[in-house]
Amino acid sequence: MLTAPYGTWPSPVDAPLAAAHDGQPEWVGFVGDEVWWTEPRPAEGGRRALVRRTVHGTQETVLPAPWNVRNRVVEYGGRPWTGTMDDGRPMIVFTHFADQRLYRYEPGGEPRPLTPLSPVGGGLRWADPHLNPARGEVWCVLEEFTGSAPGDVRRVLAAVPLDGSAAEDRRAVRELTDGRHRFVTGPRVSPDGRRAAWLAWDHPRMPWEGTELRVGEIGVDGILHTVHTAAGGPDEAIAQAEWSTDGSLLYTSDRSGWWNLYRDGTPLCPREEEFAGPLWKPGLRWFAPLDNGLIAVVHGRGSTVLGILDTESGEVVDAAGPWTEFAPTLAARGGRIVAVGAGPRTAHEVVELDTVTGRARPVGARHRDAVDPAYYPTPRTRTFTGPGGREVHAHIHPPHHPARTAPDGEAPPYVIWAHGGPTSRAPLVLDLSVAYFTSRGIGVAEVNYGGSTGYGRAYRERLREQWGVVDVEDCAAVARALAAEGTADPARLAIRGGSAGGWTAAASLATTDVYACGTIAYPVLDLTTWGPGETHDFESRYLESLIGPSAEVPARYAERSPLTHADRLTVPFLLLQGLDDVICPPAQCERLLARIRGRGVPHAYLTFAGEGHGFRRAETMERALEAEMSLYAQVFGLDAPGVPRLELHP
Repeated sequence: MLTAPYGTWPSPVDAPLAAAHDGQPEWVGFVGDEVWWTEPRPAEGGRRALVRRTVHGTQETVLPAPWNVRNRVVEYGGRPWTGTMDDGRPMIVFTHFADQRLYRYEPGGEPRPLTPLSPVGGGLRWADPHLNPARGEVWCVLEEFTGSAPGDVRRVLAAVPLDGSAAEDRRAVRELTDGRHRFVTGPRVSPDGRRAAWLAWDHPRMPWEGTELRVGEIGVDGILHTVHTAAGGPDEAIAQAEWSTDGSLLYTSDRSGWWNLYRDGTPLCPREEEFAGPLWKPGLRWFAPLDNGLIAVVHGRGSTVLGILDTESGEVVDAAGPWTEFAPTLAARGGRIVAVGAGPRTAHEVVELDTVTGRARPVGARHRDAVDPAYYPTPRTRTFTGPGGREVHAHIHPPHHPARTAPDGEAPPYVIWAHGGPTSRAPLVLDLSVAYFTSRGIGVAEVNYGGSTGYGRAYRERLREQWGVVDVEDCAAVARALAAEGTADPARLAIRGGSAGGWTAAASLATTDVYACGTIAYPVLDLTTWGPGETHDFESRYLESLIGPSAEVPARYAERSPLTHADRLTVPFLLLQGLDDVICPPAQCERLLARIRGRGVPHAYLTFAGEGHGFRRAETMERALEAEMSLYAQVFGLDAPGVPRLELHP
């Protein structure tokens, strides 16, 4: 074991390796007996590939580049594909990112468009598709722009003919709902084909604040009749609804303060833990009913596991394995369940659970150690005390190297990671971007500050009208506690975050003296303009709950904005921005840079053409990670071997 200062340790976990393993499989499903899903391809321009696991156990990419199975509904996208067996062959319907059209595809042929292009605004977009073979249609969410502004948009449930007759004719698409709700999820049709259920909500609520479970009768004309609200409302968030095989309606509601499962309004397993999460994308799935009446569930308090719920006894039996976090994507067929799981030493992989044998095993996107796992951090989940004695949850990843140790008495530098959302959570999983820092001798603390999901509605609502306060205080509380106990060097603390985490990082640098520097990626910086007109429709009224109604507290919007306090920015920072970002557009960063120009604050501003909100391309992620490491090396006085120097400009 050699002795070397923290932050200077050589590591095989370099930026290209971390970038190559960024992202995770999503949107699992069955096509006949085969398991299908999408997975990221950073080296192929960041596209999402559709992948299948054949009945012979081989894994195949279904469509070559540049096919990109992804959509832009609500800008974050929703479930982009569905499939079935047709005359013994797979028949797939998917959305292609480049033109946002729906396509039909049978392996061995070419994809055929099912929907037209639109010259208006953001065009026609489709998500959360469900096949209705009896009618020769696919039912899904239609997001249709009516003008050029982000808010010129309507969303309805729509039926698209599978014969391609709507490929050039918008009039051939049947609308199933009247557009009275601003947001909807895809329809779920009951086993007898007589009813459909979906979720709906309206501005200014976000889907984790209040949604309605809508149910309608499907007439012989294929139109929904006697549509009514079966559950939910302004203060009750229903995250998912499905039909069981006996025709009862299953859904998750947080009416008790926790997202729990209900069957026709009766709780099935009342617990102070979550059986769902925030509905950021239409089509997310935390539970899947089985043919025998059992229900596959992703559940937990903080971390999530995969289990089987016995609806009669209310007992849950969890799958064994190395996976301590499961993503909100599930599918079931017979006694088989597929999900996406990960753990502190296992990246996300497609997992199959056999309910007959109880055996769980990886079947797709299987984790393989790209380097010796001795370079992985050994994280700990801790609970800290924040202002007023409130609990603050965090994952602590100490520096770790199999062949290096620091000099006696030296405390390591630490970077506080603020997750995006902010209504979201940092899962405890293997992330080579974390290992990139910890294997070099820099600790990472991922903070699930007040407002994070996974800890009940009360914890989630700590951020109500307190964004820029509670999140900043909680991150600072963790940083100060680590420094006070000697875990971290108080003079070498940094903060980083992207999107809403970028807001928290910027606000922290402008309003506290805790950090020596920070990394701010595709952030919100100016609340007075971030809203209707400058951001996308989905989050355009989000600030009414995070900050307060602008008509009632207009001064608060300027008071909380990092842009307003740009004169308080005195420490070095790195700003990262995608030039195609419509959620947090480059104008936010440019206004901040104009405010600090000539003030002598060392900083760097890196922009990336072709990148939107969140980076997907390998070369972008490599550049961003190396720039971040260089910032810390310069500010903390470290010799970082092999890291290109980032030019900081006053």
